Amino acid sequence: MHDVLVVGAGPTGMVIAAALSATGLRVAGLAAAPPTKPWQNTYGVWLDELPTPELRDTLGHRWSDVVVCVGERTIALDRAYGLFDNPRLQQYLLDQCERHGVMWSAGIAARVEHQATHSLVTTRDGRVVAARLVVDASGHLPALLRRPATSHVARQAAYGIVGVFSAPPIQPNRMVLMDYRADHLTAEERHEPPTFLYAMDLEDGQFFVEETSLAHVPGLPLTTLEQRLQRRLTARGVTVQQVVHIERCLFPMNNPLPYLDQPMIGFGGAASMVHPPSGYMVGKALRRAPEVAQAIARALGAADATPRSAARAGWRALWSPARLRRRQLYLFGLASLMRCDSATIQAFFALFFSLPRHEWMGYLSDTLSTVELARTMLRLFIRAPGNVRRTLMAAAGAEHALLRRAALGQA
Repeated sequence: MHDVLVVGAGPTGMVIAAALSATGLRVAGLAAAPPTKPWQNTYGVWLDELPTPELRDTLGHRWSDVVVCVGERTIALDRAYGLFDNPRLQQYLLDQCERHGVMWSAGIAARVEHQATHSLVTTRDGRVVAARLVVDASGHLPALLRRPATSHVARQAAYGIVGVFSAPPIQPNRMVLMDYRADHLTAEERHEPPTFLYAMDLEDGQFFVEETSLAHVPGLPLTTLEQRLQRRLTARGVTVQQVVHIERCLFPMNNPLPYLDQPMIGFGGAASMVHPPSGYMVGKALRRAPEVAQAIARALGAADATPRSAARAGWRALWSPARLRRRQLYLFGLASLMRCDSATIQAFFALFFSLPRHEWMGYLSDTLSTVELARTMLRLFIRAPGNVRRTLMAAAGAEHALLRRAALGQA
């Protein structure tokens, strides 16, 4: 009998397994692939979001020259950014798990049965694993957690190249968080869903360039993003000379939350932890995991502990009423941006990054209080030019349910 079974060995599964085991709980992991399988996608983070200094050693690259490009403006953000070195981060988390006795086994979770004092997870090959609590960290399509069905899921999509180019596609030693400039597109295309360049100098002659759609229902085709990236590079007189790695991403930005009354909890994509304004999640997982783990450990330490009582404590730590309110406000902001064409979204971000630094930083990192977040959004509306304000008003009319749930603190 384990105290906790974590299903999934991706970045967020590994993060929560390490945090839970550090509390002294007996933790087991169940994953379809070995926990040593390399992670393919790139994961960025603001350096000030890292919860512990030692995590800086898991970064492969850091930039102090970080900019956003909109219209004729290049906006310096004065905020350091890092890219995780996946093998280093993975090994760091594996070491944490090993130090505290996490046992990993191979298998695909097929179903779960909740009993009075524990839960039983059955794998596809018929094995049964017992634990006092199950944590589903198996991704955006969770293996065991239940969530409301919906067809209106917005997805972030991206097509990227790590490679060597005929000329630097961006200024050397720079990281471009967003380049929404669309001078390489036709007038008609600028009224289509906008995309931006996310790019960075990886040193030694290599760059990473990625064409990204922040969010769209059901998600822009990767072929469209590949074509736009090629056209953007061509307009700058840049050609690809060597491809080191191709990155393709497609993931949900506004998945509904799982049912929070389940006698098990989720973490990462399974718990809809993607930050709606940005699509980032790994940094948030690193910050939230210790808090959630401590809540679960305290609940399991009670004499009358049950899977339901432990799950209730974990869910409340992960999705408190205040966080539920903020999530609805962020989802409203995302819905507003999805109504923008190229000119409107560039005007929006020019305004957004002119806000006081602690406001736009807090918005992107989910560190503002509910009152601060509402005040920031109101400030944006008041200062917005006409095209942006009209878009926000149209979104408010169409997405009134999100604002109502924000006011009530509902999921």
